[in-house]
Amino acid sequence: MDRKIEVKKGFKTKHIYILLGVLFLGLLVWMLLSSSTSTYRTELDKLTITEVSQAEFKDYISIIGTVEPKTTIYLDVEEGGKVIEKLIDEGELVKKGDVILRLINNDLKLQILNTESSLAYQANELRNTLINMEQQKISNKQQILSIDSDIIRQKRQYEQNQLLFEKGFISKEVYLRSKEDYDLSLQDRQLRYQRMVQDSIFRENQKTQMNSSLNNMKQNLEMVRERLENLNIKAPADGQLGSLDIEIGQSINRGERIGQLHILNNFKVLAEVDEHYIDRVRRDLSASLQRNDQEFILKTKKVYPEVRDGRFKVDLIFDGKSPENLRTGQTYHIKLELGQAVEATLLSRGGFFQSTGGQWVFVLDESERFATKRNIKIGRQNSQYFEVLEGLQTGEKVITSSYDTFGDNERIDFK
Repeated sequence: MDRKIEVKKGFKTKHIYILLGVLFLGLLVWMLLSSSTSTYRTELDKLTITEVSQAEFKDYISIIGTVEPKTTIYLDVEEGGKVIEKLIDEGELVKKGDVILRLINNDLKLQILNTESSLAYQANELRNTLINMEQQKISNKQQILSIDSDIIRQKRQYEQNQLLFEKGFISKEVYLRSKEDYDLSLQDRQLRYQRMVQDSIFRENQKTQMNSSLNNMKQNLEMVRERLENLNIKAPADGQLGSLDIEIGQSINRGERIGQLHILNNFKVLAEVDEHYIDRVRRDLSASLQRNDQEFILKTKKVYPEVRDGRFKVDLIFDGKSPENLRTGQTYHIKLELGQAVEATLLSRGGFFQSTGGQWVFVLDESERFATKRNIKIGRQNSQYFEVLEGLQTGEKVITSSYDTFGDNERIDFK
């Protein structure tokens, strides 16, 4: 006869195995989920955390500029020679006309002496020629006077013979000869006068040419003597002597550049800019520098087209007041403005950019217990901020220190 089996209530052994199996499965799932997101653990106070802000973005870059004179005069030697005396050293202030170097050139001295002798001889020959011309002029005048005297006598003889012939006291032949002699004298006088006029005109022209030649010779002689004076290298203007690497006894060739003279009445600032900005840098951009807690305004004057070693040069001049006691070679940190200031989402610069290139950052969770990787898009930048175009909101906190120790992890947990 069957009897009813009562089911015992309570926790049995199989239930324990089932529970352990569920727990193991849950642990396995958790481990799998945890392993899908790589995590790096670090202390929060060892990181630099920056809050994303909304503010005015000033589009500028920081560059280093070197003070240089606005005007530089190069010193080129006009006459070569050997240095016998160095009166002024590099870096000293000079006045216009101050002798910097003295040279000696014996060959030039001999050449100048020969030239002077030749010019003196030619000048003396010209003077003798002029004297002869004056003497010839006087001789021509004397001949004219002699002819005029003969004409007077022949005229008187002709008039007397004419009266005598009319009265029948002389023959017709005698009368005609006196008349012919008189007429011939008049014609001779006219021809001689014309010749004298032509000779006078020729002599005057020749004299003008000779005087001009003589003046040219004198000028040439002065220029030749100036060549000796050019052996004294003088300062062409007031300024500061620079780059003079010359020693006593050194031979210098004609036309060789021995140094330069900086004119100190005005200065410019020469800076180098990364080629990344070559399309944005142009003339008349504003810039500024700080000195002794005072700001000075500059503007770009010249942009050099050549790019060397990834950089190009820019000349800047002071727009208004300039700092006092500027010296060649001084360096300043300059803010060069590339555009107008605009409202933008800003993220402070930091070491993260070297690892990510600005393509992603680690953003803190609201609990600030961990940070996760997030893609962003960065636009313009200056020495303090990046302009964030996409991926971040105002008020979010970002790790901006270096990511070198984070490896390829996508999550940062804070201890």
